[in-house]
Order: sequence, then C-alpha cells, then structure tokens
Amino acid sequence: MLYGIVITIHVIVSLVLIVVILFQAGRGGGLSESFGGSSTQTILGTKSSVFLKRATAISAVLYIFACLLLGVMTSHRGRSLVAKGGGVQAPLTTSGGYPQPEQDGSPFSDF
Repeated sequence: MLYGIVITIHVIVSLVLIVVILFQAGRGGGLSESFGGSSTQTILGTKSSVFLKRATAISAVLYIFACLLLGVMTSHRGRSLVAKGGGVQAPLTTSGGYPQPEQDGSPFSDF
C-alpha cells in the first residue's frame, strides 16, 4: 500500500516538474510565450520567474527524494524467499550425496 502511494506521489511530482519547467521562459521565450505573450506574468503575478524557480527547485528535490525512496523500497521488496530466510530447504541424503535405489524385494535387487 505504501509502495503505491509513493509511486502516485512520484508521478504527480514528475508531471508538476514537467509543467513548471515548460512554463519558464528560456532563451526562445519558452512555452509561456507561445500562448499569447507573457501569460504567466498575468496569471502568476509580476514575480512569476521567482515563483517558477522556487517551484522547480522544490519539485526537483521532491522528485529526487521519491526516486531514492522507491529505489530503497524496491530493493527490499525484490528479495527472494531464500534471502529472507523462509526459503525451501534441500532434501537431506544419508548416503554421502548419492540417492539409493529402492528395494522392491525381487531376487535381482542385490545386483
């Protein structure tokens, strides 16, 4: 259950990070300029670049934290039954490691 919650958070943070990066104005103006001028400044206010930089930094930290948490959870989840100690044991042999033929009572069983 916790694994599913962390995956959901990871996907949401990934999408937020993608959107925040695309809204930032780069050298070519970014995606925000293609929607009719400086629409991010009218929606987010005059200090939208500061807000977008902080949102990018917070999203990036949350993304890295979610990646590390998923990596740790997956490594513990992926262990086999033998590594956890509840594995199947090999059958014990009493003849030095070689199986003995069954005795059926026939006169040729001694050969």
